[in-house]
Amino acid sequence: MNELVIMKDKQAVTSSLQVAESFNKNHQHVLRSIDGLKKDVSNFGQMFIETNLPDSYGRNRRGYYMNRDGFTLLAMGFTGDKALQFKLEYIDAFNAMEQQVKFQVPSTLPEALRLAADQAEKISVLQPKADYTDKMLANPGLETTSVIAKNYGYSTREFNKLLHGLGIQYKQGKTWLLYAKYQDKGYTHVEPYGYTNSEGIDKVRNTMKWTQKGQRFLYDFLESKGIMPKVEQTA
Repeated sequence: MNELVIMKDKQAVTSSLQVAESFNKNHQHVLRSIDGLKKDVSNFGQMFIETNLPDSYGRNRRGYYMNRDGFTLLAMGFTGDKALQFKLEYIDAFNAMEQQVKFQVPSTLPEALRLAADQAEKISVLQPKADYTDKMLANPGLETTSVIAKNYGYSTREFNKLLHGLGIQYKQGKTWLLYAKYQDKGYTHVEPYGYTNSEGIDKVRNTMKWTQKGQRFLYDFLESKGIMPKVEQTA
């Protein structure tokens, strides 16, 4: 028997002839099953490619190449103990071939340039997040909510309301404080600051600032809700 899975156009595939042989089925019946999927599967062309395949006599016959997804879809209807064993063998073969592809070294200059471009693109996507978190963690000092809000594209008022709505903080008088579950974790520091009111009288008010640890907590918490800093937001 030929190899279950081969490499074609840099993709691990098997053929309808190979499937028919492996599962002891008539090739025409396999073709009929694949043709039946065409009208119901919107992305059929991404999983199956119609082609000509040489039969055991060397004659070209209509057939299909299929990737892992195509094979999985087709083999769903194959039942029995032997069928299960062949399915497992195919899964192992696909895994081995796809693992091999991951570590292929480019053989031509265009392939090497394409690989370099792909890697550069991946790095450029990850770089904004790295820059933001690195700068955030590199700053050992306290940060005001207004600065963090600006990084996320919010006004201070909007950001405070957001954190309140997410159950992180509440307002006591004119000061925002963390709810009990987040207190005593070293996320914030409350300190007094002096100001002069509209009547020219000197006043003192408490304000909450975020520690380095607290900024990391905010980043992770907001990321889990799909809220990202502006530098990480996609256009």
